[in-house]
Amino acid sequence: MSTHPALMTTPLTGTLLRGALDLERTANGLLPHRLPARARAQYTDGQLAMAEAQPSGVRLALRTRATVVELDTLPTKRAYTGAPPRPDGVYDLLVDGRLVGQGTVAGGNTLTVDMATGSAELLPGPVGTLRFSGLPADPKDVEIWLPHNEATELVALRSDAPVEPAPDRGRPVWLHHGSSISHGSDAASPSTTWPALAASLGGVELINLGLGGSALLDPFTARTLRDTPADLISVKIGINLVNTDLMRLRAFTPAVHGFLDTIREGHPATPLLVVSPILCPIHEETPGPSAPDFSAMSAGRLSFRAAGDPAETAAGKLTLGVIRDELARIVAQRAAEDPHLHHLDGRELYGEADSAEHPLPDALHPDAATHRRMGERFAELAFRAGGPLAFVAG
Repeated sequence: MSTHPALMTTPLTGTLLRGALDLERTANGLLPHRLPARARAQYTDGQLAMAEAQPSGVRLALRTRATVVELDTLPTKRAYTGAPPRPDGVYDLLVDGRLVGQGTVAGGNTLTVDMATGSAELLPGPVGTLRFSGLPADPKDVEIWLPHNEATELVALRSDAPVEPAPDRGRPVWLHHGSSISHGSDAASPSTTWPALAASLGGVELINLGLGGSALLDPFTARTLRDTPADLISVKIGINLVNTDLMRLRAFTPAVHGFLDTIREGHPATPLLVVSPILCPIHEETPGPSAPDFSAMSAGRLSFRAAGDPAETAAGKLTLGVIRDELARIVAQRAAEDPHLHHLDGRELYGEADSAEHPLPDALHPDAATHRRMGERFAELAFRAGGPLAFVAG
């Protein structure tokens, strides 16, 4: 940690953060959460707990003349037994909306997951320091986007000039929910996940409820969406329901209706876009569950395979094709009475031609180039004038 005498310390409070729905005071500092405490208490699943505490879309938003900014954090890094080490999480520095710097924090805790047994072991580690210097001395908006794939406790904030919360620029708030693809799995950095890129291009403020492995139509997630102020909402539904093999078609249809009903209790006329899954060849016609491909792991790669049987779709098991057809039907049915409800086929974001050019590296998740492509396409399809999430001030 820095001992530079010229730097002043600013207390870390919620007024400096955007994109978090809850802040937990820990022994070290502040831990941002993307689900409120009541939702977290309703199901203490390890995967959900890990995902919602990874601060995808969460950023410090400051107004300052500072030329030096330091942030002490305690990250929790992931490792997978038998797989190659993962790189440290990236912090993005944006000045007046432009990406001008990146950094990492060494040390921190390590959570080692054994995908064969489902067990996990946490090894404690030390606090580390992120430092950005050489910033312009003029007044400016500074954002530090926290790693989208590492739980990050915020310990201390220092700078060589006072900082205050960045002002509200009047941009509409876009609330998005989805799977690990929306969470940002395999994106290059936190401001280059496809939702973050789409938000930047669309001129909106992002609250990202992409929850890796956990977009499962949970009622507590629907209530979180219901209770979170937003001008625009999208929900991306499908891939996690297939790769967890969680439910059959008989349960899926009423669960989608219930999820949308709950959102509408808090946002009766807010533009609401339902997005079906992007192309994922292993699950287009083959149900879940998804299973680790241990032959790939023995070769040093993380990959997945579909472990279901296509014949099981006759008994109601879900494939991505089944889900797309049913989501389109549900939205068309509801839109007759809900003119602010819209549908987007996820293959418009990533389809057959994209798969040929940029195959999913682990058979489930898009790479960094595909995140950029998806963000650009979503911004064009959803936020353009006349699009389903085009914002018109009331």
